[in-house]
Amino acid sequence: METALNRVYDTVIIRFSGELSLKKHWTRKRYERQLARNLKTTLKHHEVSYTELVRKHSRFYLKTSSAVDASQTLARVFGISSVSPAIETTSKLDDVIGKSMFLTETVLKTGNSFAVTCKRVGKHDYSSSDIRNLLGQRVLDEYGEKLGLSVDLDHPNVTLGVEIRNNQAFVYSQVIDGVGGMPLGTQAKLVGLFSGGIDSPVGLWLVMKRGSPVVLVYFDISPFADEKTTERAMKVAEQLFGWAVGFPRKVYVVSHGENLKHIMETNRKYSCLLCKRMMYRVAERLAEQFRAEGIVTGEAIGEQASQTLTNLRVLDSAAKKYPIHRPLLGFDKAETEAVARKIGTYRFSSEKAGECTAVPYQPSTKAKLEDVIKAEEKLDIEAMVERSLESIKVVEI
Repeated sequence: METALNRVYDTVIIRFSGELSLKKHWTRKRYERQLARNLKTTLKHHEVSYTELVRKHSRFYLKTSSAVDASQTLARVFGISSVSPAIETTSKLDDVIGKSMFLTETVLKTGNSFAVTCKRVGKHDYSSSDIRNLLGQRVLDEYGEKLGLSVDLDHPNVTLGVEIRNNQAFVYSQVIDGVGGMPLGTQAKLVGLFSGGIDSPVGLWLVMKRGSPVVLVYFDISPFADEKTTERAMKVAEQLFGWAVGFPRKVYVVSHGENLKHIMETNRKYSCLLCKRMMYRVAERLAEQFRAEGIVTGEAIGEQASQTLTNLRVLDSAAKKYPIHRPLLGFDKAETEAVARKIGTYRFSSEKAGECTAVPYQPSTKAKLEDVIKAEEKLDIEAMVERSLESIKVVEI
């Protein structure tokens, strides 16, 4: 929705994540092209109009009449360190000071403290210090006494920013932090074991932040959990897909209840381990199908009985072809919840839903691999995997 501030600005300064600048030339160019595609797709998805997206070293400049709305939208694109709605002008000193004073009228309020910053590239007949000194003094002369302004270089209420590049200049007063990371799509796909709880969405988001698109695989364990569990998972998936605009919005739902029933009849003590090992096997087959490079989970050391280091090694042995990635391995619950709140999944992940009723009363925390393999000898593993693959339903979010 257009706001009064939207009408003030005509440009968005889009700053790349610092990591991109460290890449070799050909790699950086490829990443920047992917980032440009992601930016354009995101703007189209959110119906934010623009006339031009210009790339210059470590920056994109978006020309738009909806700069404030665009800035809020683009701050959620992986690979962006920060954005600023801005006003473009020429690099002539009078134009820079004039546009800066125009912006000052809009953003400074009575009693504010302020500071001026300037970044400059190219040859000019003035220095960055000249801009800071001239603009700061001009603001004090015209508004200092009238608004009761003060200069605070450490913690100002408002920072007037000036960015000069050769014959162009941009003035701004707000820097909106982006999420950083790598542009989504610059790394290979991963298959994500997704439950809809607090942990797995955060784990998946973290690998997305590193540039890897994720294929969401949800194991429906009904009748050992109620339908609210699945409903919650789909809500969480929708929030997660909000960070992956332009990429497939599909959840692959595997019917896992029948497998779990057989597992419980075979060995209740190891039911959680046998259940998860079966999930890994199905995920491997899907990784092969989707040409992914691994499997990602939300497991953390000691988070549950099945996630002790001993048991994680037992789980790993079920995957023969693909690595298991655990971004949350060293996170504690508070750290995971903080990220979940940041990315918007927490409020849905924390909704009450039925707990898995197949969890043993006293699960094993130090299972021996040979004992788990012996328990699996009573199961028709291949038939269970095939049944799982045949049961898959694709849910479009």
